[in-house]
Amino acid sequence: MRVPTVVGSAALILFLALGCGGGGYSNPGGPSGQPPATGPSTITIVANRAGQSFTPNPGAGGVDQAVVWRNNDSVTHRIVVNDTPLDTGDIAPGATSRALNLPAAGGNYHCSLHPTMVGAVGAASGQPPPPCTGLYC
Repeated sequence: MRVPTVVGSAALILFLALGCGGGGYSNPGGPSGQPPATGPSTITIVANRAGQSFTPNPGAGGVDQAVVWRNNDSVTHRIVVNDTPLDTGDIAPGATSRALNLPAAGGNYHCSLHPTMVGAVGAASGQPPPPCTGLYC
């Protein structure tokens, strides 16, 4: 049975409207002279030469300083930003974390399940991350 074109078009419009609906990240615009941010920066968790690591590392800080971690490894990870309460919760293999809004100065982070996995994100101004000090450096 063939669906009339009007019904098919209405279904397509409804599908597109629902697909663009709320609940996601938004940023109405960046500082003067810079384009608005398109969403959080992504850092990928990878298995590299039988070890676990992050790419890019250090990550680049964006205008909005929102970051997500995508787990391309075969085990669960949990990212915690050093010296802050920021925590992604467990990130299953193949999953992406919720966005964390990092300090404008950037920051250092580690995997609480694999403490030798450490990384950093630069400042929103494009400067390198702050020096890493403490237990996870």
